[in-house]
Amino acid sequence: MNAPAYNLPGVTSVAAPQAQTVNNTAVQDTGARTVAQVMAQTQVQQVMDALDRDLVGLKPVKSRIRDISALLVIDRLRLNLGLAAQSPSLHMCFTGNPGTGKTTVAMRMAQILHELGYVRSGHLVAVTRDDLVGQYIGHTAPKTKEVLKKAMGGVLFIDEAYYLYRPENERDYGQEAIEILLQVMENQRDDLVVILAGYKDRMDTFFMSNPGMNSRIAHHIDFPDYKEDELAQIAQHMLTEQNYKMDEPAQQAFAQYLHLRKQQPHFANARSVRNALERARLRQASRLFADPHKELTADDLSTLNAQDILASRVFQQAKG
Repeated sequence: MNAPAYNLPGVTSVAAPQAQTVNNTAVQDTGARTVAQVMAQTQVQQVMDALDRDLVGLKPVKSRIRDISALLVIDRLRLNLGLAAQSPSLHMCFTGNPGTGKTTVAMRMAQILHELGYVRSGHLVAVTRDDLVGQYIGHTAPKTKEVLKKAMGGVLFIDEAYYLYRPENERDYGQEAIEILLQVMENQRDDLVVILAGYKDRMDTFFMSNPGMNSRIAHHIDFPDYKEDELAQIAQHMLTEQNYKMDEPAQQAFAQYLHLRKQQPHFANARSVRNALERARLRQASRLFADPHKELTADDLSTLNAQDILASRVFQQAKG
């Protein structure tokens, strides 16, 4: 039995899912006959360089993104020579703990897909269950269609996608959103790429309960947790962007902080690092504010010291 057709604004529904020829700007012969020529005609290399520059670690993730990029470049060369090709399935699943760079990589992936002509624009629409699923009958379809309308021509990033499916609640409308997504993921895959994200174990359970969704995901990429030295590098990058720095004792204290914080619940990798630095900046501001008559230098205003780090309750909890 075929899935029902969902007519989206600006989207034409087609019949049963079948292998289809690419129908986007990549079909046009740009004259490129070598990988180097394709790279010169696009900004793919610059996007890859930015990925390396902006994200610490994540070697397996970056390797997979390069592999996908290589496949798309070769497909483009094939199309330039008139070789028949199926529209590649580019829907993905990013699994890993919070703060491991999933959203950032999704943004870079959107740029790569745009540069190679697989989506019309390089924009990313990031949503959660609340953006797709309604609370009463007849509410879900319009919400889901509106999100899809915004995402068309780009990438739809669904964080914590497993919350779309709640089998324990018979009155839940998440299944309706899934059905709409499934059809659009198949029939409009030359104009929309969907990236699902979340914890690996929960995404595995989600796919077991939704084999139709699993069959449409071509690329599964797991994001590992950052190591302590990588988290320290991330902290340095974040501080540099805000014209801050740590003195040597503060760097040592922050290394201790990371070691202790990773052992505590709800650690969120780079996200936890960002929160820790924000609190350190607050403590630095309070420290400087306490001496209203001191003439402050640029170094005073931009340097975090050990006191700003060691005042964290993480150390107090460790002592307790």
